[in-house]
Amino acid sequence: MLNPLHLRTLAVVVRTGSFAEAARELGYTPSAVSQQVSALERAIGIPLFERAAHSVRTADAARFIAERGAELLAALEGLEEEIAAFASGRLGRLRLGTFPTASARVVPHAIASLTRARPEAEILLDESEPDDCLPAVLRGDLDIAVVYAYDLVPRTWPDELTVTALLEETLVVLLPQDHPSAGGERVRLESLRDATWIASRDGTAGSTCLLRLCAAHGFVPRIAYRSNDYDVVQGLVSAGVGVALVPALGHQPGSGPRALRPAGESVRRNVLALHRTANTNPLLAPALTALTEACGAVAGEFLTLAGSG
Repeated sequence: MLNPLHLRTLAVVVRTGSFAEAARELGYTPSAVSQQVSALERAIGIPLFERAAHSVRTADAARFIAERGAELLAALEGLEEEIAAFASGRLGRLRLGTFPTASARVVPHAIASLTRARPEAEILLDESEPDDCLPAVLRGDLDIAVVYAYDLVPRTWPDELTVTALLEETLVVLLPQDHPSAGGERVRLESLRDATWIASRDGTAGSTCLLRLCAAHGFVPRIAYRSNDYDVVQGLVSAGVGVALVPALGHQPGSGPRALRPAGESVRRNVLALHRTANTNPLLAPALTALTEACGAVAGEFLTLAGSG
């Protein structure tokens, strides 16, 4: 195995034509330079210099090895720089999984911040629901999963994951602009017991949350339309065909429907970031910071940074 230190010393001896001059340039003693050259000769099995009492003559083999060794040393230095960049998070790959409404309103800010600060890093995005992201994080296919959990549909997470709370979304009732209850600041759910409801797919956390919340107010909602696309939900409400309960990220202010808090205690959906505690990716910490800052950028009337009150 060739020693890079020996190759560097050889290159200086070949260029200066003198062990003594090479020693002065490198900050070694002439004896140390001689020992390094001798070690290289033993490693390759051929002499590199013709030694006389007061001079050395460079062999062709020494010139050849010094020239080719320079290419190797340059490649090694490049690798060392890339390793340092990877260790600092300037280089590398981050695989991020997220759900659709976070993809639309939070994640773009985070990715933009990361790519500005670390233009050489590769950020990969995969969009799916939490139940699909979670196994991918556990397998190591994703570094971070941005997921959600409803207060009324509590979840637990595997012990090998670290959970970072990002954002708290108030659940809001969407009403058509001409609905009798659309003029207030809050709406009593009991007043909507006879309404036609629009909900997410049966069995989803959002649908389960609606059923539990309505049950707490003494009725079962009559669900006629289902969609996991909140743009579709808002369109249906705007068209006057029903009302809906959606998390704040699923409502675009000024998009048509009137958004009101349910009367009584606020009900929330919590946005969280999950990653394997054992994951050593240097991009993890800056990515979590970027996600937190991105949540701050969208915080407002119905969106609150986790832990801020």
